[in-house]
Amino acid sequence: MRPPLALAVAQPPCVPYDVEANAAAHAALVRAAGARVVVFPELSLTGYELDAPVLATDEPRLAQLAEACAATGALALVGAPVGDAGRAYIGMLAVDATGARVVYRKMFTTETEAARFAAGDEPAVLDVDGWRLGLAVCRDTGVPAHAARTVALGVDCYLAGVLQAPDDAAVPEERARLVAATHRVWVATASFAGNSGSHYPRTAGGSGVWRPDGTPVARAGTEPGEVVRAILR
Repeated sequence: MRPPLALAVAQPPCVPYDVEANAAAHAALVRAAGARVVVFPELSLTGYELDAPVLATDEPRLAQLAEACAATGALALVGAPVGDAGRAYIGMLAVDATGARVVYRKMFTTETEAARFAAGDEPAVLDVDGWRLGLAVCRDTGVPAHAARTVALGVDCYLAGVLQAPDDAAVPEERARLVAATHRVWVATASFAGNSGSHYPRTAGGSGVWRPDGTPVARAGTEPGEVVRAILR
Protein backbone atom coordinates (compact mmCIF):
# COMPACT_ATOMS: atom_id res chain seq x y z
CA MET A 1 0.00 0.00 0.00
CA ARG A 2 1.20 3.52 -0.73
CA PRO A 3 1.86 5.81 2.24
CA PRO A 4 -0.22 8.93 2.96
CA LEU A 5 1.08 12.00 1.13
CA ALA A 6 1.84 15.20 3.01
CA LEU A 7 1.05 18.02 0.59
CA ALA A 8 1.51 21.75 1.16
CA VAL A 9 0.55 24.88 -0.79
CA ALA A 10 2.69 27.97 -0.29
CA GLN A 11 2.35 31.73 -0.80
CA PRO A 12 5.93 33.03 -0.99
CA PRO A 13 6.78 36.70 -0.66
CA CYS A 14 8.01 37.94 -4.02
CA VAL A 15 10.72 40.33 -5.21
CA PRO A 16 9.97 40.81 -8.92
CA TYR A 17 12.76 39.54 -11.21
CA ASP A 18 14.98 38.56 -8.24
CA VAL A 19 15.37 34.79 -8.60
CA GLU A 20 17.92 34.54 -5.79
CA ALA A 21 15.70 36.30 -3.23
CA ASN A 22 12.65 34.37 -4.35
CA ALA A 23 14.48 31.03 -4.25
CA ALA A 24 15.50 31.84 -0.66
CA ALA A 25 11.85 32.55 0.22
CA HIS A 26 10.81 29.26 -1.41
CA ALA A 27 13.50 27.39 0.52
CA ALA A 28 12.29 28.84 3.82
CA LEU A 29 8.71 27.75 3.13
CA VAL A 30 9.84 24.27 2.09
CA ARG A 31 11.65 23.95 5.42
CA ALA A 32 8.57 25.22 7.29
CA ALA A 33 6.04 23.07 5.44
CA GLY A 34 6.97 19.62 6.72
CA ALA A 35 5.57 18.13 3.51
CA ARG A 36 6.63 15.67 0.85
CA VAL A 37 5.32 17.92 -1.94
CA VAL A 38 5.15 21.73 -1.75
CA VAL A 39 3.32 23.62 -4.51
CA PHE A 40 4.08 27.26 -5.39
CA PRO A 41 2.22 29.82 -7.57
CA GLU A 42 2.49 30.60 -11.27
CA LEU A 43 5.85 32.23 -12.16
CA SER A 44 6.73 32.16 -8.47
CA LEU A 45 10.50 32.43 -8.96
CA THR A 46 10.36 35.64 -11.03
CA GLY A 47 7.03 37.17 -10.14
CA TYR A 48 4.41 37.69 -12.83
CA GLU A 49 6.76 39.65 -15.08
CA LEU A 50 6.22 38.47 -18.64
CA ASP A 51 9.60 39.76 -19.83
CA ALA A 52 11.60 37.97 -17.12
CA PRO A 53 14.49 35.93 -18.58
CA VAL A 54 14.01 32.22 -19.15
CA LEU A 55 15.38 30.17 -16.24
CA ALA A 56 17.69 27.25 -16.96
CA THR A 57 17.28 24.06 -14.94
CA ASP A 58 20.95 24.26 -13.90
CA GLU A 59 20.55 27.83 -12.62
CA PRO A 60 22.97 28.21 -9.64
CA ARG A 61 20.50 30.43 -7.79
CA LEU A 62 18.24 27.41 -7.33
CA ALA A 63 20.87 25.56 -5.27
CA GLN A 64 19.52 26.87 -1.97
CA LEU A 65 16.06 25.53 -2.84
CA ALA A 66 17.48 22.13 -3.78
CA GLU A 67 19.35 22.12 -0.45
CA ALA A 68 16.10 22.76 1.45
CA CYS A 69 14.45 19.92 -0.44
CA ALA A 70 17.37 17.63 0.38
CA ALA A 71 17.17 18.52 4.06
CA THR A 72 13.42 17.84 4.26
CA GLY A 73 12.90 15.12 1.67
CA ALA A 74 10.56 17.43 -0.23
CA LEU A 75 9.72 17.93 -3.87
CA ALA A 76 8.97 21.59 -4.67
CA LEU A 77 6.80 22.47 -7.67
CA VAL A 78 7.69 26.03 -8.62
CA GLY A 79 6.76 28.46 -11.39
CA ALA A 80 9.21 30.04 -13.85
CA PRO A 81 9.63 31.05 -17.48
CA VAL A 82 11.37 28.14 -19.22
CA GLY A 83 12.77 27.57 -22.68
CA ASP A 84 12.83 24.69 -25.16
CA ALA A 85 13.89 24.58 -28.81
CA GLY A 86 14.07 28.36 -29.03
CA ARG A 87 10.61 28.94 -27.57
CA ALA A 88 9.62 30.27 -24.14
CA TYR A 89 6.89 28.78 -21.96
CA ILE A 90 5.25 29.47 -18.62
CA GLY A 91 6.60 26.42 -16.89
CA MET A 92 6.49 24.35 -13.75
CA LEU A 93 9.78 23.06 -12.38
CA ALA A 94 10.15 20.13 -10.02
CA VAL A 95 13.01 20.78 -7.60
CA ASP A 96 14.40 18.16 -5.24
CA ALA A 97 17.74 17.07 -3.80
CA THR A 98 19.02 16.23 -7.30
CA GLY A 99 18.27 19.67 -8.80
CA ALA A 100 15.56 21.06 -11.08
CA ARG A 101 13.74 19.78 -14.14
CA VAL A 102 10.86 21.08 -16.26
CA VAL A 103 7.80 18.92 -15.65
CA TYR A 104 5.01 20.95 -17.26
CA ARG A 105 4.40 23.84 -19.67
CA LYS A 106 1.19 25.89 -19.39
CA MET A 107 -1.23 24.83 -22.12
CA PHE A 108 -3.80 27.63 -22.01
CA THR A 109 -2.07 31.00 -22.03
CA THR A 110 -3.91 34.32 -21.99
CA GLU A 111 -3.81 36.62 -25.01
CA THR A 112 -1.28 38.85 -23.26
CA GLU A 113 0.93 35.89 -22.31
CA ALA A 114 0.78 34.50 -25.85
CA ALA A 115 2.66 37.54 -27.14
CA ARG A 116 5.79 35.99 -25.62
CA PHE A 117 5.03 32.46 -24.47
CA ALA A 118 4.14 29.43 -26.56
CA ALA A 119 1.45 27.08 -25.29
CA GLY A 120 2.44 23.68 -24.00
CA ASP A 121 1.04 20.84 -26.06
CA GLU A 122 0.31 18.07 -23.57
CA PRO A 123 -0.81 17.43 -19.99
CA ALA A 124 1.61 16.04 -17.45
CA VAL A 125 1.52 13.71 -14.46
CA LEU A 126 4.15 13.12 -11.77
CA ASP A 127 4.35 9.94 -9.70
CA VAL A 128 5.43 10.64 -6.10
CA ASP A 129 5.48 7.71 -3.67
CA GLY A 130 2.72 5.99 -5.62
CA TRP A 131 0.54 9.12 -5.84
CA ARG A 132 -0.16 10.37 -9.37
CA LEU A 133 -0.21 14.16 -9.46
CA GLY A 134 -1.70 15.99 -12.46
CA LEU A 135 -0.19 19.42 -13.14
CA ALA A 136 -1.76 22.73 -14.17
CA VAL A 137 -0.97 26.44 -14.28
CA CYS A 138 -3.61 29.10 -13.61
CA ARG A 139 -5.89 29.47 -16.67
CA ASP A 140 -5.58 25.74 -17.36
CA THR A 141 -7.81 25.15 -14.33
CA GLY A 142 -10.69 27.05 -15.96
CA VAL A 143 -10.66 24.92 -19.11
CA PRO A 144 -12.69 21.73 -18.51
CA ALA A 145 -10.84 19.88 -21.26
CA HIS A 146 -7.54 20.38 -19.44
CA ALA A 147 -8.70 18.65 -16.28
CA ALA A 148 -10.41 15.94 -18.32
CA ARG A 149 -7.28 15.19 -20.37
CA THR A 150 -5.08 15.24 -17.28
CA VAL A 151 -7.35 13.03 -15.19
CA ALA A 152 -7.64 10.60 -18.11
CA LEU A 153 -3.94 9.86 -17.58
CA GLY A 154 -4.89 8.45 -14.18
CA VAL A 155 -4.39 10.95 -11.37
CA ASP A 156 -5.13 11.08 -7.66
CA CYS A 157 -4.64 14.83 -7.27
CA TYR A 158 -4.79 17.85 -9.60
CA LEU A 159 -2.19 20.47 -8.59
CA ALA A 160 -2.00 24.04 -9.87
CA GLY A 161 0.11 27.14 -9.41
CA VAL A 162 -2.17 30.13 -9.91
CA LEU A 163 -2.43 33.89 -9.60
CA GLN A 164 -5.58 35.95 -9.11
CA ALA A 165 -6.34 39.61 -8.49
CA PRO A 166 -8.21 40.33 -5.23
CA ASP A 167 -11.44 40.96 -7.15
CA ASP A 168 -11.26 37.39 -8.45
CA ALA A 169 -10.37 35.80 -5.13
CA ALA A 170 -13.24 33.30 -5.34
CA VAL A 171 -12.18 31.90 -8.72
CA PRO A 172 -9.56 29.32 -7.62
CA GLU A 173 -11.94 27.73 -5.11
CA GLU A 174 -14.79 27.66 -7.63
CA ARG A 175 -12.56 25.91 -10.12
CA ALA A 176 -11.11 23.55 -7.54
CA ARG A 177 -14.55 22.47 -6.34
CA LEU A 178 -15.69 21.89 -9.92
CA VAL A 179 -12.69 19.75 -10.80
CA ALA A 180 -13.04 17.74 -7.59
CA ALA A 181 -16.78 17.22 -8.03
CA THR A 182 -16.46 16.29 -11.70
CA HIS A 183 -13.50 13.94 -11.47
CA ARG A 184 -13.46 12.82 -7.82
CA VAL A 185 -9.81 13.70 -7.26
CA TRP A 186 -7.98 15.79 -4.68
CA VAL A 187 -7.28 19.35 -5.84
CA ALA A 188 -4.61 21.76 -4.58
CA THR A 189 -3.89 25.32 -5.70
CA ALA A 190 -1.01 27.55 -4.65
CA SER A 191 -1.95 31.18 -5.21
CA PHE A 192 0.20 34.31 -5.00
CA ALA A 193 -0.43 36.67 -2.08
CA GLY A 194 0.81 40.24 -1.84
CA ASN A 195 2.89 41.75 -4.63
CA SER A 196 3.67 39.53 -7.61
CA GLY A 197 5.08 42.18 -9.94
CA SER A 198 4.09 45.12 -12.06
CA HIS A 199 1.03 43.43 -13.58
CA TYR A 200 -0.39 42.37 -10.21
CA PRO A 201 0.92 44.49 -7.31
CA ARG A 202 -1.89 42.98 -5.22
CA THR A 203 -2.99 39.37 -5.39
CA ALA A 204 -5.66 37.27 -3.71
CA GLY A 205 -3.93 34.50 -1.77
CA GLY A 206 -6.36 31.85 -0.57
CA SER A 207 -4.26 28.80 -1.47
CA GLY A 208 -5.92 25.56 -0.51
CA VAL A 209 -6.43 21.82 -0.70
CA TRP A 210 -9.82 20.22 -1.41
CA ARG A 211 -10.96 16.64 -0.93
CA PRO A 212 -12.40 14.61 -3.82
CA ASP A 213 -15.90 15.54 -2.64
CA GLY A 214 -15.04 19.25 -3.00
CA THR A 215 -14.79 20.13 0.69
CA PRO A 216 -11.77 22.18 1.79
CA VAL A 217 -9.28 20.54 4.12
CA ALA A 218 -6.67 23.34 4.32
CA ARG A 219 -6.88 27.03 3.40
CA ALA A 220 -4.41 29.89 3.58
CA GLY A 221 -5.35 33.51 4.15
CA THR A 222 -4.41 36.55 2.10
CA GLU A 223 -0.88 37.23 3.36
CA PRO A 224 2.44 36.36 1.71
CA GLY A 225 4.57 33.89 3.63
CA GLU A 226 1.71 31.53 4.51
CA VAL A 227 1.92 27.78 3.92
CA VAL A 228 -0.75 25.20 4.75
CA ARG A 229 -0.57 21.42 4.75
CA ALA A 230 -2.90 18.48 4.24
CA ILE A 231 -2.49 14.71 4.42
CA LEU A 232 -3.82 12.76 1.44
CA ARG A 233 -4.91 9.22 2.28
